Amino acid sequence: MNTPIIFDFDGTLVDSAPGILAAFDSAFSACRMTPNQPLNLSIIGPPLMETLGNLTGTNDMSVLQPLAKEFRASYDEEKYQLTGVFPGVEEMLIGLRACGYQLYIATNKRIIPTRRILEHLGWEQYFKSVYALDSFSPPLKSKVDMLGVILADLELDHNTTLYIGDRQEDGEAALVNNIHFLLAVWGYDESDMNVWERLFSPDSLIERLGCVI
Repeated sequence: MNTPIIFDFDGTLVDSAPGILAAFDSAFSACRMTPNQPLNLSIIGPPLMETLGNLTGTNDMSVLQPLAKEFRASYDEEKYQLTGVFPGVEEMLIGLRACGYQLYIATNKRIIPTRRILEHLGWEQYFKSVYALDSFSPPLKSKVDMLGVILADLELDHNTTLYIGDRQEDGEAALVNNIHFLLAVWGYDESDMNVWERLFSPDSLIERLGCVI
């Protein structure tokens, strides 16, 4: 069975909130600035510069770049190790691989910390390829673009490819690219989104696919 399954990363496979929020706190402290909104789960998901723009209320690169530099220094070297795993996710990955599914990651997270987290967790073996916006040159602008490039480059079948994520952005990216989307609500749970079929636990994906190990 070669059905491709593409996963979002933060909030879908891993609980990256502790490391990300700690790194943002460190960045703002280092730059002697105060974010204009609480550092909580609601800020996690968009690309780094977009999030910093939201937290500062400006697109001025002279303000954002020092913050981004401090964030990367904190997160990429240390805080990424605070990343947790949602219960049942590793067992799900093991089961899907055992059933022959080809697994991929498509994430807004930068590629360096994504790969470091995968190495830290010992998960490199589960994924055929890992993609981030900055995996490409020039970096892609959105998940819509990233899924389109992945589908084209890998020649994946739109009729069988699944994208699994936890945010409205993920569902919209799948919709634009004409692939099926499943909403993972076991992580950060944006349960007010009623448009898409939901997965309430990692093992429910195994059951839905009829994967027998």
